Amino acid sequence: MKHIVLGTAGHVDHGKTTLVKALTKVDTDRLKEEKERGITIELGFAPLRLDDKTFVGIVDVPGHERFVKNMVAGAAGIDMVVLVIAADEGIMPQTREHLSICELLNVRMGLVALTKIDLVDNEWLELAKSEIEDFLHGTFLEDAPLIPLSAQSGEGLRDFVDVLRTMVVEMEISDRPDIFRLPVDRVFTIKGFGTVVTGTMPSGRVAVGDTVTILPSGEITKVRGIQVHGETRREAEPGFRTAVNFQSLEKEAVRRGDVIAHPMIFEPSSRMDIFIRLLPTAGRALKNRALVRFHIGTAEIMGRVCLFDRENLTPGEEAYAQVLLEEPTVAMTGDRFVIRSYSPVTTIGGGSVIDPMGTKPRKPYTDILNEMDAIYRGGVREKTEIILKRSGLEGISLNRLVTRTGISPGKQQAVLEELFSTKSALLLDREERGAISWGAYEKLTRDILTYLDDYHRRFPLKKGPSREELRISLRRRITPRLFNKALLDLENRVLISVDGDSIARKGHDVRLGGDMGKLKNSLVKVYREAGLTPPSTKEVIERLEAGEGDTKKILAHLVEENILIKINDDMYFDRGALERLKTEYRSRLLEKERFTPADFKEMTGLSRKYIIPLMEYFDKTNLTIRVGNERRLREREKR
Repeated sequence: MKHIVLGTAGHVDHGKTTLVKALTKVDTDRLKEEKERGITIELGFAPLRLDDKTFVGIVDVPGHERFVKNMVAGAAGIDMVVLVIAADEGIMPQTREHLSICELLNVRMGLVALTKIDLVDNEWLELAKSEIEDFLHGTFLEDAPLIPLSAQSGEGLRDFVDVLRTMVVEMEISDRPDIFRLPVDRVFTIKGFGTVVTGTMPSGRVAVGDTVTILPSGEITKVRGIQVHGETRREAEPGFRTAVNFQSLEKEAVRRGDVIAHPMIFEPSSRMDIFIRLLPTAGRALKNRALVRFHIGTAEIMGRVCLFDRENLTPGEEAYAQVLLEEPTVAMTGDRFVIRSYSPVTTIGGGSVIDPMGTKPRKPYTDILNEMDAIYRGGVREKTEIILKRSGLEGISLNRLVTRTGISPGKQQAVLEELFSTKSALLLDREERGAISWGAYEKLTRDILTYLDDYHRRFPLKKGPSREELRISLRRRITPRLFNKALLDLENRVLISVDGDSIARKGHDVRLGGDMGKLKNSLVKVYREAGLTPPSTKEVIERLEAGEGDTKKILAHLVEENILIKINDDMYFDRGALERLKTEYRSRLLEKERFTPADFKEMTGLSRKYIIPLMEYFDKTNLTIRVGNERRLREREKR
């Protein structure tokens, strides 16, 4: 079955709701206040089955100027519009504003209902038709069918339905990305069922039992039930008015303007790159950083429009810009938006999202303007390369790449495969289909080599930094997977060597000659001869008449080479002597089970100066465990 979403548009009291009721038998004014005041305040919905193969979901919007924000929320997901104009009043302010909103939202198909013809004579009717034709000249409704009718008497209704059926059958529905999202336009509760949200699904599918996230809050919940135009379904498809019931979700956790989506696909953002057009009827220029009401999907958020190449955008002009929102929201590249002035509140322009995750620009703005132009006008490969570049070393998954390029998943995957094959991008995670730009990856490997070269210059007596020290030094958010891959690649290219936890440039060798070599040999001899009673660092420096700086460098080098073991800053031991002590200590613990400092003194003959640091060292290295003033063998305690 072919299905589309039809939205109403037009001035208050021109008969939109009455027309919908005449067509569907559904009164979309459900609120008590709406019935008392005789005007539509909130969005209304009604199904219209034209025949066995054609279905129309109608969104009825308010026409009063005070409720235009509700109208924008309803118009956001429509495929075509019926512009309703009353024959007795003709073109009115919201007729003009609603038409502008539809154009800004890129609605490209519709028809005109000239209502209340029973209230005018033929001469007036012809004048009304002529006025409408002049008004629509140059708009997307310029050649749209115009059907005179009366919802009260029924005159013209059959003609309207016939024309609508023909248009729907001939209408080509644009490809929708296969990524589920549901912009929320209503939230309510049903006793016994809990919280229900409704909206028009622009893309993807959702099924009962699916885990979904509410954005921008990020709350996770499960789909308990689905209805499409009042019919219970196991699954909902794009283009339908959909109601979703959730498990264990409070009504306060979701509101109009939120988006329901599958997890890990959309990321909320408060900075978006946009292409903006100011309406010729805007009245005045839009100043740089002007505060506006930003309407996207079903959300209305205050934000500031930042212009890059000018201080003012005059009526009728277009420009690349960024919008800085007071609250984060989610969007896809290509999504349409409307902006309304802060005060007085009126529609002044709109446009499309270029990148929902806009980057903070740096002067001069040439680079970001060129990137935005390429994303807006470029081909699929060019768009993909720019978003990969913007994603940096964090990389990006296929699903999130789709949301930032507007390319369908199938085409996007094909583009990525091409980029992988030409080494323009790197596959980071096949399971999540994650990727980064090849340029960012090569820069990472260059930065690693640069850091190692600098490290060896600063610390010639050290093998190299540890893995963690090297990763932190890069000062970027780098996943362990990417970091380890870069190290493995550099090792395979024989550019670095990995020795345990130490990383070094290939060919780096700690060799000491001259005076430093002699000092090293002297230090080894001092500590080897001292055994378990080594001199303090200060005493070593005085004995060898060596500089403090050089001595400490060589001591650190000997520790790194496992020749000495550092107990504290003033106490180093020959490794062989300490290993022999460890073996004897363990044997005694197996026999005696408990050891006091006095027992340790009896075993070694050492003074307290050495006993306490050594016993604490064996605690830290997990040979022993301290219980009060006694030590026990840790391996025995674990049994």
